[in-house]
Amino acid sequence: LLADPAKVAKAAAGLQTVSINTPSGRSVSGALAVPEVKPAGAVMLVHEWWGLNDQIKSVAAELAKQGYLALAIDLYNGRVATKPDDAEKYMKGVVPAEARETMGAWVDWLAKHPDGNGKVVSLGWCFGGGMALQAALDRPLAGAIVYYGNVARTADELKSLKGPVLGQFATQDLSLIHISEPTRP
Repeated sequence: LLADPAKVAKAAAGLQTVSINTPSGRSVSGALAVPEVKPAGAVMLVHEWWGLNDQIKSVAAELAKQGYLALAIDLYNGRVATKPDDAEKYMKGVVPAEARETMGAWVDWLAKHPDGNGKVVSLGWCFGGGMALQAALDRPLAGAIVYYGNVARTADELKSLKGPVLGQFATQDLSLIHISEPTRP
């Protein structure tokens, strides 16, 4: 699917745009994909530094095909970058407290969704990887899946985790070597 831009766009277009208000009153949105068989476990997808683009939405569509209630959330308020400079600007512009509130509101929404079974997992890449872990630290989730990202936490900070965490980290990416191999000859 991801190798074909036309298929990605078609999959993304099939998702339903949903909006909620956070406890502080901000309106936030996401792209929802509903599986055929319900109730289903829910996955909250957190985009990478580019923003909520068609690629992330297409992953939500694919997860729904696999039997999950999948919600790709937007932490950039509708902005999507196509250039690294813009992606960096958008990422640095995220207010951590607002992002945490947004994720918490979506987790609560998914946990109560009529098509869900009450279990929610967070999933994220890069920027979203760190945020997916943060969501699992802030709320009791069934699990978190992290594809790289800022996951540096102390053991004390990790005590609030209630579910398993699966972390995916490249061993050949020189920018991540210090994380996975602290002492190299």
